[in-house]
Amino acid sequence: MQIVIRSAQPGDQKAWRPLWADYLDYYEQVLDPGVTDRTWTRIMDAASPLSARLAFVDDRCLGFAIHLHHPSTWVAGDDCYLEDLFVSPSARGKGLGRALIDDLIAIARGQGWHRLYWHTDQNNTRAQALYNQYVLPDGHIRYRMKLQPA
Repeated sequence: MQIVIRSAQPGDQKAWRPLWADYLDYYEQVLDPGVTDRTWTRIMDAASPLSARLAFVDDRCLGFAIHLHHPSTWVAGDDCYLEDLFVSPSARGKGLGRALIDDLIAIARGQGWHRLYWHTDQNNTRAQALYNQYVLPDGHIRYRMKLQPA
């Protein structure tokens, strides 16, 4: 099995949307379709810091890593936030999640970004088993206050 990871391209939207829907279902989230449209538009906008890497096996899109880089107050450069990582349930356990993280690490290092960080649900033990092979949790607790409707 050969995994190919590359940046999302305009023609990938049809393959990405079902994965995005499965990702939202996993987290029991329902988004206004306009939010999903806007997310894809941002991913495609070269001026946006939001980017997506897609994982393909046999020309089938089976996973994604949506990330953004931003200035940091803790280092003299940028950090990279891995906002969304998802692998199709049918492809789990085959190394796609690891390949997406390794790909993003290589990009971040190549760009000179200082840190890569992400969050996961406290009950997502399968993802944590992978993440703990890279780095252990740093003890931070996330607080998120909604200020506007989605």
